[in-house]
Amino acid sequence: MKLKCLVVVLCFGVGVMAGKYSREVNEPKPSGSDGQTVEFRIAKLNQVWEKAKRMQLSPVRQAELHSDLKIQEKDELQWKKMKVEGLDESGEKEAQLRRNFNVILAKYGMDGKRDTRPLESNSLKDHDTKEGDIFDDPRLDKLWNKAKSSGKFSSEELLNLKREFQHHKDKIHEYNILMDTVSRTEEIHKNVISPLEGDAKEHVLHQKHTELKQKMRNLNQGFERLRKLSHEGFTEDSEFREPRVIELWEAAKRANLSEDELDSLKEELRHFETKVEKHSHYQEQLELSHQKLQHVEALGDKEHIKRNQEKYNTLAEKTREMGYKMKKHLQDLSNKISREGLQHNEL
Repeated sequence: MKLKCLVVVLCFGVGVMAGKYSREVNEPKPSGSDGQTVEFRIAKLNQVWEKAKRMQLSPVRQAELHSDLKIQEKDELQWKKMKVEGLDESGEKEAQLRRNFNVILAKYGMDGKRDTRPLESNSLKDHDTKEGDIFDDPRLDKLWNKAKSSGKFSSEELLNLKREFQHHKDKIHEYNILMDTVSRTEEIHKNVISPLEGDAKEHVLHQKHTELKQKMRNLNQGFERLRKLSHEGFTEDSEFREPRVIELWEAAKRANLSEDELDSLKEELRHFETKVEKHSHYQEQLELSHQKLQHVEALGDKEHIKRNQEKYNTLAEKTREMGYKMKKHLQDLSNKISREGLQHNEL
């Protein structure tokens, strides 16, 4: 009896120590209606995942999609609990989840149409691509080429700056996907006949436009920071290196938080930055492992192929797991900064 109690206590202790970012990942994989093991607990997410595996996405991009789908799964399961409890009567959360899902489909080219969304800028549309134009946006390319030739940056600083430019390019792309989703929703909205349904969709559209405005503000603030950084260079007291962490830190400083709250958040962001860097390292290793596997497959040694395939599968699983934990932590930090900033503004 004592032994049984000890085992129960130990198991409980290990479960608690695993941490909130490991719990979901370490759960056993769910089973479908036919008893077969499936990747996700929601049917439409499994359909997307199976389609993605047939699309021959790069290993890193496939791992990124898996992490995005895990976040979507978590959010949808939480929403289902909310619905049972009678929350989300306005349907706002449900509309946001639908929008997030559509953004994932568009982001990975799975929305049934070619991705012809241009990267928006204030420059003329007939911009010619030149050597050195690596960000598909005239303003970004001009700023990057000027910074690169200024002599203000060391090789390591240029690498960090390039990552920030790439992050900004990705944010522009995300904005354009969201804008495209809103435009399509508005077309549907025009065809609504029922007045009650129309009022509900009007509310949803208002929420989407609010989100678009906030993303545009963030883009403008991000570009202004890049412009300042390109002209002045990195300062000695630069707090962080990772673009996503820098973006969170800048948002926190604008959120009217107290010094103690900022200090506490800064420490949490340092831990998060380590997680982001570790994830980036695993992505690089996954790409290298894939290249090695392709090389070995070309040679045709079955035993060698098997060993490398096993290593690659393990690394892919680890990269997906770390990607989910990192994105979950990013989501939590973003919500925390928004929530605390809102509380201060109300005071």
